[in-house]
Amino acid sequence: MDLIIPGSGLIIWQIIGFSILLYILAKFAWKPILSALEAREKSIEDALKSAEIARNEMANLKAENEKILQEAKIERDQMLLKATETAKKIIEEAKEKAQEEGAKMIENAKAAIETEKQAALEEVKVQVGVLSLNVAEKLLKKNFAGDKAQQALVEELVKDLKLN
Repeated sequence: MDLIIPGSGLIIWQIIGFSILLYILAKFAWKPILSALEAREKSIEDALKSAEIARNEMANLKAENEKILQEAKIERDQMLLKATETAKKIIEEAKEKAQEEGAKMIENAKAAIETEKQAALEEVKVQVGVLSLNVAEKLLKKNFAGDKAQQALVEELVKDLKLN
């Protein structure tokens, strides 16, 4: 039983040894351990506060980036709308100008055609007149081969002149 139940002397020496150890630890180690724990706790708190501040700043930056992105999208849409309107306006002006130019070209072509038509008609008239004179000359030469026929024609022409 001696092994299970320690003797009173052993218990006393164990209490004295534990007390001395407790006193040494309290005197020399307890304060540095507590200060180290407090410093560690303070650094953890500071790190948590810094992390919370950084998280808030990131949220603010994210919101600001979203706002800037929305503004950029709106500006892009406005620029695209203006560009589309400008392109439509330019196309419409080009169509109008082309129609005006086409109408002018058609009018010029009609005028040129009319001028050419008149010139052609004049040319035909001249050709008909020349042909008529040639035919008449040949007919007159053939019909009035004698002096009597020529004398009768002259008298008839003189009579017609008096009537007019």
